[in-house]
Amino acid sequence: MLHIREAIVVEGRYDKNTLSQVVDTFILETGGFQIFKDPEQMALLERAARRRGLIVLTDSDGAGFVIRNRIKGTIPAQFLKHAYIPDVYGKERRKRQPGKEGKLGVEGMPPQVLEEVLRRAGATFLEEHARSRERPQLTKADLFTAGLSGGSGSAEKRQALLRRLELPEHMSANALLAVLNSCYSREEIASLLEGGGTAKP
Repeated sequence: MLHIREAIVVEGRYDKNTLSQVVDTFILETGGFQIFKDPEQMALLERAARRRGLIVLTDSDGAGFVIRNRIKGTIPAQFLKHAYIPDVYGKERRKRQPGKEGKLGVEGMPPQVLEEVLRRAGATFLEEHARSRERPQLTKADLFTAGLSGGSGSAEKRQALLRRLELPEHMSANALLAVLNSCYSREEIASLLEGGGTAKP
């Protein structure tokens, strides 16, 4: 069992059950879209975020990004970290049929994947000594120079990079930028951006 300083917010109780088998921390639920109508729950998320930090771990489908964006629009960015599960197609055992986009949610991810996405998000694992390493702060201009935004074929190149990094296809250029800045070293970023994201990480 891994111990994490930050609280984690997921969409529902099945996500929470799966995650609680991997990490020991304060896990909150949005109740799906219920978070849009529940100011008390949102206030609880913000309180947890301000006290210990909050990792947002929603599904990788469109609905998950709507919920994620709601949280991003309400809670100041300095208290948030974002964990993204990869696009994996299939259905959870308890369901009769796949979701609308046919992707597995948080509850369908194996433990090692959940641990990896939390590490990528910058979760603070209490058992380990934090090792700070200098990270270059990329800008959108860097993505443009690398052909990943604002140009002909940039969307396709960005999608190729997202697939290589096992990140969801709905991720925006700004979200990709945040992941690169927080999760990769200077050398890794240079390799990734060389050739518009075709280099191997």
